[in-house]
Amino acid sequence: MSNLRMATVLSLVVASHATVDYSQYVNVFMGTAKGGNRFPGVVAAPFAMTKLGPDVQNSTTDAYSGYLPIGNIWGFSMMHESGTGGAPKYGVVSQMPVVGQVSDPLADLSQPRLHVDEGGVGWYKSSLANGITVELTASEHAGLYSYTFPEATNESSSIVVDVSHVLPSFRGLGWEQHYSGGALKLLSESHYEGSGTYNNGWNLAPNWTIYFCGKFDQKTSSSRVFAQSNATNASYGQTAGTGRLGGVFTFNETKVTSRVGISFISTTKACHNLENEIPGETNPHSLIQDAQARWNQEVFNKIQMSSDTTEDLQLLYSSLYGMFLIPSNRTGENPAWSSGEPYYDDVFTLWDTHRCHTSLFQVVQPTAYEEFIRSLIDIWRHDGFMPDARSSNFNGRVQGGTNADNVLADAYVKGVRGAVDWEDGFSAMQTDAEVIPPLEIVDTKAPDASTKEGRGALPDWLQYGYITPRFTRAVSRAVEYSTNDFGLYQVAVGLGKTLEAATYLNRSRNWRNHWNPSATSGGHNGFMVPRKANGSFVSQNPEDCGGCYWGDAYYEDNTWIYSMNAIHDVTELKRRIGGDKRFVGRIDKLFELGIFDAGNEPGFTSPYLYNFVQGQQWRSVERGRNISTLYNSGESGLPGNSDAGAMESLLIWQMIGLWPMTGQSTFLVLAPVFEQMTIDLGDDKTLILSTSGGDRISAPYVQSLKVNGKQWDKSWVSWEDVFANGGNLDFVLGANKTEWSTGELPPSPASGEIQSVMH
Repeated sequence: MSNLRMATVLSLVVASHATVDYSQYVNVFMGTAKGGNRFPGVVAAPFAMTKLGPDVQNSTTDAYSGYLPIGNIWGFSMMHESGTGGAPKYGVVSQMPVVGQVSDPLADLSQPRLHVDEGGVGWYKSSLANGITVELTASEHAGLYSYTFPEATNESSSIVVDVSHVLPSFRGLGWEQHYSGGALKLLSESHYEGSGTYNNGWNLAPNWTIYFCGKFDQKTSSSRVFAQSNATNASYGQTAGTGRLGGVFTFNETKVTSRVGISFISTTKACHNLENEIPGETNPHSLIQDAQARWNQEVFNKIQMSSDTTEDLQLLYSSLYGMFLIPSNRTGENPAWSSGEPYYDDVFTLWDTHRCHTSLFQVVQPTAYEEFIRSLIDIWRHDGFMPDARSSNFNGRVQGGTNADNVLADAYVKGVRGAVDWEDGFSAMQTDAEVIPPLEIVDTKAPDASTKEGRGALPDWLQYGYITPRFTRAVSRAVEYSTNDFGLYQVAVGLGKTLEAATYLNRSRNWRNHWNPSATSGGHNGFMVPRKANGSFVSQNPEDCGGCYWGDAYYEDNTWIYSMNAIHDVTELKRRIGGDKRFVGRIDKLFELGIFDAGNEPGFTSPYLYNFVQGQQWRSVERGRNISTLYNSGESGLPGNSDAGAMESLLIWQMIGLWPMTGQSTFLVLAPVFEQMTIDLGDDKTLILSTSGGDRISAPYVQSLKVNGKQWDKSWVSWEDVFANGGNLDFVLGANKTEWSTGELPPSPASGEIQSVMH
């Protein structure tokens, strides 16, 4: 077929797909149970600031996203996050409907649900035990509540606006949110404005303020402001203070519509957002249509597959949806500084997402991804450091390294330029690599150094080339600092900074300084362990990481996993382990000993390292297929916390049949799940992945591969091969564990001239 004819056919295929409403396949409740922590409420567009949904409380379990399958609803609030952990954040600007007059708005007004909540892209519905139905829709900076009260009771209908409402934490770790104070003013019986100030949450943020503007489209029979002290009960009163604060609005109607705008800037801006996005008499259905159109155009239409199985469609599009709920695009809503640059907040956390989420973010939404990179750099310009995590306009908290360095490096080597100032980007990365962050806030779980931003253990890194036990998470920090420094090397090379490139390449090898060749476990020798200032190694059982938490030598995994995490230096790693055969055995042991956890980010790349041994690519496919079986599109469909879409992106890369090596332009070849998948790369570029023969379960192994029509014998491709200009990957699959990948091994850029030898 000629190139012209192929392009014509492809454009027709893409056009036909563009007419499909893929939002119908999204289960917004995917990953909302059993620790997935996904937010099921209304998000009107990718990264929308408003995330309108229910707040559920059962007095023992943290509702990280506000939602829990079991428990009473005690409010419907405007701001949430999705897939976060540590402690809840937001759950602010809340309303709660009540049957009848409200004599005590400070009482427990929560209600069980009459039946399970319902929802879809752009809408959400709760039916409460007292007969009230709540339907939610939203725009990017405003929300629309539609209440239906029971008619049979002959009671009045009330709405309680609670400024002091905030998602609580029951973990007892000191990370719970607090309400610091607020203000509420009635401008008319049906129009109120105000603000709330809150602090803490998972990122230990100091006081931050959100402004709101609310209007009811029906006439109230009464309205008043309440407060724990100094209450003002006049019809047009206002109250400010640190006690619980809110308003009560009562109606003689059974159908009540409430519109609320929010802003980090002012109540004036909140009212502008409201009237600009949800003016009076807005039909909720139009907001639903707008939301579904945005998600289809900006996300769902970008990836199509050949399967018409409902479960496959639900799994793909529900996962894509979960990927783009946060961060939040707060461009124009930054209260800290005025800038012409984009601004993104609610970054949870690059420690989670840099491994495979941000690379897919670039593929699916390249324009927003460039904005995100620019935002990270602009935060450095004004706050002094790029965030590893950020929420409520405040950096924090750093779990390991400064992984914004990895994200910038990944973007740079894959050609992200546009309006990015890469000289500033490299300066931001150098700040991470050279400047010890001040200890502004003492984290009780890791009091040794700053967890707000930067590299808290940098003093040891610079002095010794490793991290001593005086710093928490010493070993896991060391391997991450190594990959962070490799990121600086990558950008320095591209910018022609020869001296800096040599410095950071050398530092990227410092993980080796934690390698104790005498450490033994599971029949294998050589592991990364803690090391004292005098150079001696600490005796350590490689299968034991203590609590695997903030105060331990390893964070969220043990040294079996972290010892395989220097993905820029794999050839050297293989040499230390004892050659290819021992390397394959080491990966196998992760599964035989039950160490590998598919829901835990440090091990995300481990199952695919087989590709660094000739002829062993089939093992990566086998491991990947087994991991895929842990997912489904139901409420318990994630094998761990979503972690802001990191878990979902892992599955989508499995579907595509590639695995990104973050900070490099390399993708390890796996095997696509579907007969065909088409990825719209923008600018009229497309990547088409096809398979023939085999099936996803009994015959998933690659028999042969063509890349852009050429026979391929390498277990990897580069960004330039398939993404930079689009292309084709044509797989033949089968049941045989064929050793087809006999060509050049994937790059190991920090390993020098060391060559792999099979033992």
